[in-house]
Amino acid sequence: MKSGMNHAPVYMQQLEAAAKFIEQHDDFLVVSHIQPDGDAASSTYVTGWMLQQLGKTFTMMNEGPMPSKFSFLWGSEQVKDFSKDTVNRKFQTIISVDCADFSRMGKISTLFDEQVELLNIDHHPTNDRFGTYHLIKHDAAATVQILYDLAIHMDLKPTKEFGECIYTGLLTDTGGFRYSSTSPEVMQIGANLLALGVKGSDIAEEVLERLTFSQIVLLQKALSTLSFAYDRKLAWLAVSLEDLAATGASSDDLDGLVNYPRNVEGVEVGMLFKEKDAGTIKVSLRSAGKVDVARVAQSLGGGGHVRASGCTIYGTLDEAIARMVEEVGKELS
Repeated sequence: MKSGMNHAPVYMQQLEAAAKFIEQHDDFLVVSHIQPDGDAASSTYVTGWMLQQLGKTFTMMNEGPMPSKFSFLWGSEQVKDFSKDTVNRKFQTIISVDCADFSRMGKISTLFDEQVELLNIDHHPTNDRFGTYHLIKHDAAATVQILYDLAIHMDLKPTKEFGECIYTGLLTDTGGFRYSSTSPEVMQIGANLLALGVKGSDIAEEVLERLTFSQIVLLQKALSTLSFAYDRKLAWLAVSLEDLAATGASSDDLDGLVNYPRNVEGVEVGMLFKEKDAGTIKVSLRSAGKVDVARVAQSLGGGGHVRASGCTIYGTLDEAIARMVEEVGKELS
């Protein structure tokens, strides 16, 4: 099953090097970024699936819990939670997926052996090429797209379980195949996966459409904070710790909130401010296309894509909002 497009020589070399790294090693630790989204979770699971097919020993782990909405995917129950599960050992062979920089793996890096060898698989333009080996394709719609290519390159036979992981990552990172990253190659891969028996409509209902009650209540609170600046070219929402406590919402329930300010007519940049703890504010940015929000985020220690990125600001919610309004305003002007 091919993706339908020829790959550039450099990318083919990276695929070959990644395949050789996996074939020649064992006892892998697979890790994605903190607060994983659909692509990070799916990439973790499908990497585990690939390693199992190859008869490798592996551990999948994240700094915190995986989003419950992806619990229907193969391997979700096997992922360890660093914040809860005790691991009294070091790992020498690491595969990181969907991490733009080393810090995005969080505290799990404390489990890395001093002689660690790390394979960095990612699609973010801001990836700083950390690690020993790199499999990076900036124009891939999602990291799972790269993993699909790697699985085919390694002659692994796709199954429905494999297909569900890949499809979920593609679906979530392309906004339901609506973003500009939805290339002919992405659609060809999607068609290949549907041919495997993947139920695309069921996955879309599960991960894009269904809302929990706490999500609705949180959305109601968040929309009451909707604010604008620069002739309504910039819009944002804010969620405080008090809001999360009052609604009983989890970090999973914040998924997709940033799209509400972004989708207002005339808005060029939408932002969501999430208070993680006292003094730490996570900022998500979405662009309509004229502003490179990855550049904004990277200047503040974050990263991501031209149209979708994020960073962390230390201070109060009001301080974080003032800082970001000023920084984005420079781009808008």
